[in-house]
Amino acid sequence: MSELFRVVGTKELLQSHVFGVEQRTVEHDDATFERDVVTHLGAVAILAINERDEIGMIRQYRTPFDRFCWEVPAGTLDVPGEDALSAAQRELHEELGCEATQWTLLGRFMTSPGWSNQLMTIYEARGLTTTSRHPAGPEEAGSIVRWFSREELRETLRREPAIDNTTVVALGRVYGTFFDDV
Repeated sequence: MSELFRVVGTKELLQSHVFGVEQRTVEHDDATFERDVVTHLGAVAILAINERDEIGMIRQYRTPFDRFCWEVPAGTLDVPGEDALSAAQRELHEELGCEATQWTLLGRFMTSPGWSNQLMTIYEARGLTTTSRHPAGPEEAGSIVRWFSREELRETLRREPAIDNTTVVALGRVYGTFFDDV
């Protein structure tokens, strides 16, 4: 069997302000099949660590789960011409009300490659100074910001029914064994 797969057609099914949905026709050997793909501009996330080694988290409402979730600050690459680092700087300012002097790229990952092309870029931010928050949208406006020690965050996340995958990746990249006992 050949290992060659090739997208031979695309049909837009939905376009929203955050994502799109396409039906893609894929050719493999002598057959074709269709897959629905959520298209996304990409996103950034920030693991903000202050001078006391506390981790900045935001608790905001998430409609798909109809509940509040603790997460690292994150956002979509939805400003034309903005690169990932600039977007991360903007999101840190909007969501946590901070600016950082030290930025380290922690990596990029595919959020769910079986059905979406969303790519998440994660940064670590240090050398923080407090500014004012500028929440964008009702979820951020109704959110809570809190700074946690590592142990406080472990205890808080242990009580959650599920944890945001971006938070798991960010914490794992910096602390390695953060979730071994969760």
